[in-house]
Amino acid sequence: MAATLVSIIYGVTFTIAKDVMPEFIEPFGFILLRVGGSVLLFWMVSFFGPKEKIATSDFPRIIAAAFFGVALNMLTFFKGLSYTSPIMGAVLMVTTPMIVLILSAIIMKERMLKRKVFGIILGLAGTVSLILYGKSMINAPNEMLGNLLVFINAISYGFYLIIVKKLMDKYNAFTFVKWIYTFGFIMVLPFGWNEFDAVNWNLIPTEIYWKIGFVVVFSTFLTYLLNLVSMRELKPTTVAVFIYLQPLFATIFAISLGKDDLSWVKIGSAILIFVGVYLVTQKKSVQ
Repeated sequence: MAATLVSIIYGVTFTIAKDVMPEFIEPFGFILLRVGGSVLLFWMVSFFGPKEKIATSDFPRIIAAAFFGVALNMLTFFKGLSYTSPIMGAVLMVTTPMIVLILSAIIMKERMLKRKVFGIILGLAGTVSLILYGKSMINAPNEMLGNLLVFINAISYGFYLIIVKKLMDKYNAFTFVKWIYTFGFIMVLPFGWNEFDAVNWNLIPTEIYWKIGFVVVFSTFLTYLLNLVSMRELKPTTVAVFIYLQPLFATIFAISLGKDDLSWVKIGSAILIFVGVYLVTQKKSVQ
């Protein structure tokens, strides 16, 4: 239930975030606001959580999780989303389960079946076609660069899912998540300060303030906690599978508001990606 709710929130976020940037706040400035607001919320909530001490030897893992799960993840996602359309951004995120599988094979030495290798090839083919040819005429000024950045975001998130799993097995979520976001805030500060400082807050409509609040409170703070809850009960590859729902929710929301359109290239690329991830995640049948 937690993982499904995360997919719904993220699916809506693709369109809501596009309404805020880059017209009112540039992407990196928005990231600084998003991470900074979440840092305050996580530290406030942590005072009511369990009191645990983090071992010094675990801080390198926390810093790595901050880099892949907050800094690189968010900077590439929001910058990419400012260049591409909501639907293409959501479909590209579906490659995360395949990326998690590849990283698990490399880092955790998991054996890869031929079916899964073929699924990875199909998925990557769909991803490449979406990056190169999935052009959108609606609010996508540089779709190729945007799609590439969102794909890098998916790779970064794949690394994060594997890195943070060991922390989840050792500590309560409230113990380390505040540190992940604190280090993440320090990392994004040099990139986002100039864009944040350039924002003219007097010209921002009330509606946009509400959307900013939604991204900070729901798309960042709440989804991060829900993801950690789901990861305590599920494997990283299983959590990643729920990303498949994001294109569905993103498409319904974006098209219903006239923020995006469908094309045969997007549909064909999405089919390749979904077939690929199906082959990757399908369990071996018992004879």
